[in-house]
Amino acid sequence: MIIVISALSGTVDAYFCIMQTMEKREINTRDDVSHLVRTFYAKVRQNDFIGHFFNQTIQDWEHHLEKITDFWTGNLLGIPMYKGRPPMEHIKLDYAFGHTITPEHFGEWLNIWIQTLDEGFTGEKVTFAKEHARNLAHFFMMRILQARPQE
Repeated sequence: MIIVISALSGTVDAYFCIMQTMEKREINTRDDVSHLVRTFYAKVRQNDFIGHFFNQTIQDWEHHLEKITDFWTGNLLGIPMYKGRPPMEHIKLDYAFGHTITPEHFGEWLNIWIQTLDEGFTGEKVTFAKEHARNLAHFFMMRILQARPQE
């Protein structure tokens, strides 16, 4: 069991996971980024709190994993490959789920991302990946809130 404190909400969440014996590696290639993304999403898909957002929305997982690998390859390795508008995708997702996405959902996403990085990776890019993900979580949540209908 791994105990993680949410960076966004301050809540404590327990993760039960099978720990694979593997040597940590640096993030230096697109293959490294792909391994990170695929490991992360395998956990997300099984997560009771946020998995449904992904499992009910994504029809072609291989396409999604490649697209997100492109996104993180650009951010971590400086190789621009991603084409898309991530804030708009998150706004549409929030709309599709009845404006129910909360900071706690992004906190859970961030906890799983950090856990995945800590378990399998080492080096400078790990720190950057954590900070960038934290910034993205805040940015996407703010954009979602700004896009919601005013009551």
